[in-house]
Amino acid sequence: MPEETPPSDEADDTSTRDSLAARRGLDAPVYAPAEDSGLLAEAAVEHARGVTLEVGTGSGWVAEKVLSESDATRVLGSDVNPHATRRARDRGVEAMCADLLTPFREDALDTVLFNPPYLPTDPDNEWDDWQEAALSGGESGRELIEPFLDDLPRVLAPDGVALLLVSSLTGFADVVEYAVDAGFHAETVAEESYPFETLSILALRRRA
Repeated sequence: MPEETPPSDEADDTSTRDSLAARRGLDAPVYAPAEDSGLLAEAAVEHARGVTLEVGTGSGWVAEKVLSESDATRVLGSDVNPHATRRARDRGVEAMCADLLTPFREDALDTVLFNPPYLPTDPDNEWDDWQEAALSGGESGRELIEPFLDDLPRVLAPDGVALLLVSSLTGFADVVEYAVDAGFHAETVAEESYPFETLSILALRRRA
């Protein structure tokens, strides 16, 4: 699967983890851009400004687009996968190995982007490789979304925005409720439906 262009929707699969993972290259060490990447990139180019961080940057495909096409003044990428950060740096993205938002200072980020690992995964059927880190969201699909939302108020500037990709496989209403409880106003700014899932981009801003 080429990294430069997200693949088109050619699915007759079911919405199972195995069918999605097979389409997205289980044997690759870095997650390749797919429909979710394209949707996040489109929203990010429209909304990103100032210092922008893409959490879980993968190959850096989204961050590179933001760097070249948006009003962002600086674009950073973070990922737990060292293969991913090297790939992102090859695209000209300032990328570092990091766990979610841990290394970033208070109020340091004007825009935060996150396409989280969101496939609900049976603990007895995990892959135990880098693709699992990119795809698996634990049993609920929200294993990384919730700690991300817990820490987001610390690093997001008071007038900043976070763009979070949410899949229907994860439980859209559950994510919105968690974000609101964390102190955010949540607005859907982009959405696309496929035979196997609906993808939404939530714009999260601090409530006054």
